[in-house]
Amino acid sequence: MYLEVSALSKTRRFTIRSKILLGYLVVVLLFGVVLLVLTAQINVLQKENDFISHHDLEVHNLTNAIEKNVLNMETGQRGFMITGNESYLEPYSQGLSQWSSNYDQLNALISDNPSQQQSLQSIKAHITRWIEIAGEPLVELKKQGDQAKVVAFFQSDPGKTEMDLLRSQLTTFRNTEIALTEARVTELARRSSTLLTIMYTLWGIIAALSIAAAIVISGNIVKTLRDVMQTISDISKGGNLKQRIQVRTHDEVGDLGHETNKLLDEVQEQNRVKDQITGIATLLQNPTNLEGLSRLFLSELAMLFEVPYSVLYYWKDNRLLRVAAYAADGEKERSLGKVSLAPGEGLVGQSAVEKRVLRMNDLPQNYIRISSGLGYTSATSLTVVPVLFEGRTIAVIELASMKPLQENDMRLMQELTDIFGVSLHSTVTRMELQQLYDESQVLNEELQAQSEKLQSQTEEMLSQTEELQMQTEELHMLNERLEIQKSAAETSADELAVVADQLRTSSGYKSEFLANMSHELRTPLNSMLILSEILSENKNQHLNSEEQNYASVIHKSGKDLLNLINDILDLSKVEAGQMEVDFDDVYLGSLPEVMNQYFLKTAEQKKIDFRIQLQSPLPETIVTDEMRLHQILRNLLSNAFKFTSEGEVALTISKMSLAHPELKDQETDVIAFSVSDTGIGIAENKLLQIFDAFKQADGATARKYGGTGLGLSISQSLATLLGGSISATSREGHGSVFTLFLPLRRDEPETMNASRLFLNEVATTTPEVNKLPSITSEQSDVLLTPLEEALLSGRQVLVVDDDIRNVYALANALEQYGMNVISAQNGYECLELLERGGVKPDIIMMDIMMPELDGYETTRQIRERLGLTQLPIIALTAKAMKEDREKCIAAGASDYLSKPLNIKDVLSRMKLWMNHETMEI
Repeated sequence: MYLEVSALSKTRRFTIRSKILLGYLVVVLLFGVVLLVLTAQINVLQKENDFISHHDLEVHNLTNAIEKNVLNMETGQRGFMITGNESYLEPYSQGLSQWSSNYDQLNALISDNPSQQQSLQSIKAHITRWIEIAGEPLVELKKQGDQAKVVAFFQSDPGKTEMDLLRSQLTTFRNTEIALTEARVTELARRSSTLLTIMYTLWGIIAALSIAAAIVISGNIVKTLRDVMQTISDISKGGNLKQRIQVRTHDEVGDLGHETNKLLDEVQEQNRVKDQITGIATLLQNPTNLEGLSRLFLSELAMLFEVPYSVLYYWKDNRLLRVAAYAADGEKERSLGKVSLAPGEGLVGQSAVEKRVLRMNDLPQNYIRISSGLGYTSATSLTVVPVLFEGRTIAVIELASMKPLQENDMRLMQELTDIFGVSLHSTVTRMELQQLYDESQVLNEELQAQSEKLQSQTEEMLSQTEELQMQTEELHMLNERLEIQKSAAETSADELAVVADQLRTSSGYKSEFLANMSHELRTPLNSMLILSEILSENKNQHLNSEEQNYASVIHKSGKDLLNLINDILDLSKVEAGQMEVDFDDVYLGSLPEVMNQYFLKTAEQKKIDFRIQLQSPLPETIVTDEMRLHQILRNLLSNAFKFTSEGEVALTISKMSLAHPELKDQETDVIAFSVSDTGIGIAENKLLQIFDAFKQADGATARKYGGTGLGLSISQSLATLLGGSISATSREGHGSVFTLFLPLRRDEPETMNASRLFLNEVATTTPEVNKLPSITSEQSDVLLTPLEEALLSGRQVLVVDDDIRNVYALANALEQYGMNVISAQNGYECLELLERGGVKPDIIMMDIMMPELDGYETTRQIRERLGLTQLPIIALTAKAMKEDREKCIAAGASDYLSKPLNIKDVLSRMKLWMNHETMEI
């Protein structure tokens, strides 16, 4: 309305500008004549300036253009002459076609200067002559391929003379034009200075007259402005936006009043929008669930923006789920929108990913069908708006309307979605809290029921307490009698403490004795086993079959003696509580392969079936000591093969629940390792004693089956350390079944800091504990191939040992494979040999227990003092203790072998380390 009034009044108003112009009109008329004179002078100067700006500049440009055309022709021609590539003729052709038109334009511009026209005609003649004698003919010769004429032409080169004259004439012409331009500029500057002096004088006169006119006219203008300002002040103090300024003038002050009224309209509209936002925000506080809140918000958007169709998707579990729609057509599922969308799927999914508004206008007919009771129509505009909370998308709204939303609508939409995002997040959080509260209520009810149950139990306990009080009185009388017995027991305890100290001392002596005996027994066994193995192999064919058989018997007896020593040491460790168990995850799937390596050849030799079965369901791993588990299973399988001459031996691994009758003492499910055989079986009256040390089912003096009777005793003790047990069932003549039960999960005692149980180990009897480079039993048993023998042949081995028997046995064994053996009696002799440099061994076999300088210190000095860090050193010791192995590795040894030595193991280790050294080199 105010715009129409303003536009109408412009045609019939006396504006402030009109008032000011009226005041200046007289002054303007007085100086009209002066201004006409100044205008005439300015026009003259302007013409001169235009002449210089247009004429002279154009002359210079055309002069340069002609020179450039000539240069292009010359450059293009020479490029074509050199390369023969016609693409170089493009600038030549372009210059040839343009120079003539540039000449005509320049000649027209200097038509008022005959001398310059004459110079320009001379330039044209030289250009034409160069084209005729050097340009076109030479190009034609090159195109025809007449290289001889081209060379002859360049030897005389008449075109160069023409080109030099042309350049000189162009320079003279250009300099002349520059001099003319400078003269015109000087004259124009002089006239401009004179005109400025006149203008400054007139400006002073006009300024004085203008000040006088301003003083007269301003009084009339300021009075009207004060009236408008007073009205605005009244509105601001009263705060009534409905009040408007009454406009009584038809000038700019009136326009100011109209614009002020428009501003009040806009402020009033903004306040209305804020009231709408506040109202919607208040409404969004009421719903208590996601669907109700979404439907309410879509309904408000529909009324506010005239949006007849909308749908809302909520972001959950990396999907957009439809939770509400407005005015959806129930006849077609398509009109409801998809039930769920993935991020980036369609406009909705893309808007969620990009976190920005997507809009589409001029939609195809029937793209979105909006129906009512009377009919239906199609939407023409689509808007997809993401709902953000703390920078992440939590919902997306898709709106369809009959017309595009305006920018004001989009700004309001953004504010509303921000508020809705907060409300939506708050509602979802409240729903989650309500769910948690309901769950807690259920728990509280259960706790209340348990509390009542406990209350009843408390009452029962009170009644029992009364009975206990009566029993307490009776016990009091018994205590008096027990006090007398207590004093006697304390006396006995003191005596038992003395005995216990004596037992501990005795146990220490026993452990030290066994450790020393292990060393003393293993040292002679070492040489005996090596030499007997060499004799049994009979590589040099010096022995007959009977003598070779004798050597095999000696070697087997030595191994039996070694196994006996190992069993006795294991039993002593278990009895002393000094056995270490190392708990870790053990992969059950690897057991068949490991056990096959140990017993498959035995089964083939005895011609009995060996079967390993893993019954489902079975976990992949079990927490136990892998080495001890293997030791127990080897003992059980070894016994099964020993007492089975036909039929089969089977190892079955399965999972058993606590409901099994044999697991009444277990607190968790177990894994059962069952070893069954079809052997001689065990009498029922002897099943209990077979787990005792040095006891066998066949206890007669003349037994058919050998052995010490320690295997099952040690296995039972190891099973107890692992938290399990071993059971046995058997029928004499029908075979036996030994089952190892190990817990599936292991609860560590609170005193343990990790999954490892540390006990002071006296000795470790099996070489498998040394986690050296992997060498399977199959690899050890196979003789060296010719290629491997060639690898060892000629190698120099330094054997350091104070026992000449060991040196002799090991040297004989190694020399059979072509190796050169050098010996040293102690550590000092070894260091002396290496320092002199005369001995450069490929590998050192280092005994640990030597007088004067032991193997530990010798190895350490070889590494540190001599700097031989890459030289392989294999430590040899009769003490097969784990701490001894760790000391060897810490001192600098590359590998470790316990005595007595198996020559195949020695060769395999040497081959491994010398091959490793070769690959590094």
